[in-house]
Amino acid sequence: MSAVSPGGAHDKHAAVRAMFGRIARRYDLMNALMSGGMDRAWRRAAAVEAALPAGGVALDIGTGTGDLALALARGAPGARVVGLDYTWPMLRRAPGKARTAGAAARTAWLLGDGQRLPFGEASFHAVASAFVLRNFVDLPLALAEMARVTRPGGRVVALEIAPDVAAAWRPLVRLYFGQMVPRLGAWLAGDREAYTYLPRSVAAFLDRAAVARAMTAAGLAPLPARRLMLGAVVIHVGRRPD
Repeated sequence: MSAVSPGGAHDKHAAVRAMFGRIARRYDLMNALMSGGMDRAWRRAAAVEAALPAGGVALDIGTGTGDLALALARGAPGARVVGLDYTWPMLRRAPGKARTAGAAARTAWLLGDGQRLPFGEASFHAVASAFVLRNFVDLPLALAEMARVTRPGGRVVALEIAPDVAAAWRPLVRLYFGQMVPRLGAWLAGDREAYTYLPRSVAAFLDRAAVARAMTAAGLAPLPARRLMLGAVVIHVGRRPD
């Protein structure tokens, strides 16, 4: 897992929450610019991997402004989705987006901690997250909680930026994330530190094999990871055994 904290703060949990609160206003725009407009397509791909059945119930952990939750809701007829986040300035933007998307009746939004999920055993057909795992202080605990609230046969899906991108692309990826993204964050979001934390936390995070081992330790059966953007983005998938 990544021990890197925004600004090198001792309390990573509080520092991450404060960081996302600061950048909430520009978060969606920064995501679109950093990804060349591909971030929503990546979330749609993650929603496909979640294999949420029609009429099913899903949980989006670290939902932010709600984009992955809405992708899950759109991807399965009649599905209901709960979006959970511990940063109110981010979460409060989600209900309006759900109304605009015509999904207000099938989505709910909850302020809460992904490491202490306020749900009972086997509550959801699928549990998903986008760019969240590296932000946890205790990843084994978070994955165990995800597994706990997933129904037998259901999936835990995590969309992440990969630290183990193909060697041929590493110099370009490092240049982009290490230099261009912090400058863009400073100019557009007014927070260079937040967008310096991004590449540092990615570089310190687990590779695909290590994430699979962490899922196994949490009681999940890892499925083949799906690689996007020449391997720079990965969808990790674990299935809760029947």
